[in-house]
Amino acid sequence: MAERDVAGSAKRAGDAGEARRGLRERAESQCEAAPPCRAASRHIPAACVSRRSRSLHGPCPATRFGPKACMMKNPTAIMHIQDPASQRLTWSKPPLSVLVIKKIGDAKLLDFFRELCAFLMEEKHMIVYIEKKVLEDPLLEGLESFVPIRRKLCTFREGYDDISDRIDLIICLGGDGTLLYASSLFQESVPPVMAFHLGSLGFLTPFKFETFRPSVSQVIEGNAALVLRSRLRVRVMKERPASARDARDARDGGVTAVPREGNGPLAGKHLDTDSGKTLVQLQVLNEVVIDRGPSSYLSNVDLYLDNRLITTVQGDGLIVSTPTGSTAYSAAAGASMIHPNVPAILITPICPHSLSFRPIVVPAGVELTIMLSPDARNTAWVSFDGRRRQEIRHGDSIKITTSCFPVPSVCCEDPVQDWFESLAECLHWNVRKRQCHLADGFGDDEYHNGDGSVGAGGGGSGGDEDDDNKQG
Repeated sequence: MAERDVAGSAKRAGDAGEARRGLRERAESQCEAAPPCRAASRHIPAACVSRRSRSLHGPCPATRFGPKACMMKNPTAIMHIQDPASQRLTWSKPPLSVLVIKKIGDAKLLDFFRELCAFLMEEKHMIVYIEKKVLEDPLLEGLESFVPIRRKLCTFREGYDDISDRIDLIICLGGDGTLLYASSLFQESVPPVMAFHLGSLGFLTPFKFETFRPSVSQVIEGNAALVLRSRLRVRVMKERPASARDARDARDGGVTAVPREGNGPLAGKHLDTDSGKTLVQLQVLNEVVIDRGPSSYLSNVDLYLDNRLITTVQGDGLIVSTPTGSTAYSAAAGASMIHPNVPAILITPICPHSLSFRPIVVPAGVELTIMLSPDARNTAWVSFDGRRRQEIRHGDSIKITTSCFPVPSVCCEDPVQDWFESLAECLHWNVRKRQCHLADGFGDDEYHNGDGSVGAGGGGSGGDEDDDNKQG
């Protein structure tokens, strides 16, 4: 009997070992089948690899609750998400083409733009794309040193030319608006974006142009930290065929009314002939804003979450933003600022006619639906990242959820440090005059008055003045 038990244990141990070896072999075969990467084929210095002692994600929760309760297993709901701290750029093939986006009409950027284009073409041997209206800028036409470079540039027109499959890397020169514009050009997969701070604010542009040569070289070599900035997938359903005014607004916003699927600006809008509804589908990086427009009445819209009515918004409007957009209009409206690695959607009312309507944060996977209330006195207006503004009437609906196509933004240091540096440098977050420490021997008993009551302390708004009077 004992011999059979020993044999059975050995057999079970052998079966378990075979199973582990099978899993390991399958994992190794999957790694071998993956496309080769340049960064993986060469040695990366240890100093260049980000090392953290803990993940940016929270720890995996315990699935046993008390002595008997546990989480029900659901194999279909298992999802593996990479730690944001370990997200780094690599290339399956060497990048050959780069899109340079420059702020138009800014004379201070001309020399920077010329120097960057010359570096990319002459030293890195890359194909440089720019927008045609940038090349037609009168300030650029008068720059003689730019004439030799002009002949080598490739141009495109927004709304007409689809360059989504020809661009390997995007470099932005300017402020945050250049990054928002780059996002609008790609309605599906977005190439890595490297943004240089040459504008007025620059919250989303962490790189300094003084060090552009080593910074760009490092990105081209495929060794840089990334932050995946989530976008909103927005669908606007209209109950009627598009009017001439709607078609003109869409055309001005860079969306063409053609039945086309896929990437690029031509994929923005199409007509659903079966139901007679106009569908506008966009990718939004910052926020979707619904407001009352020129009307003097309060806006009155219903807000649904996963097809369930959660509230009616009465006020100047509503902001639905990504974590990236939480530091823009939402912050000005009183909402909290959210790190871009936090998967969430932020809902912020604009001047609500209610004392208890606070901004809320909902999970990134929900679908929001916004419609005019049946008793609304006026229409509403919607804009997407400040562009493509259009009117929303009764029967129209706006559906918003998190897109599966984020904007891969290249970090200067790492996602956490870049974000806090932007908070400090651009928004001057929590900047105030520091208090001085108390002199030796100046204890808490000095704050009590002679009658036993407590006087003004040093922590209040007038504490510093009281300290000066007592010390004097």
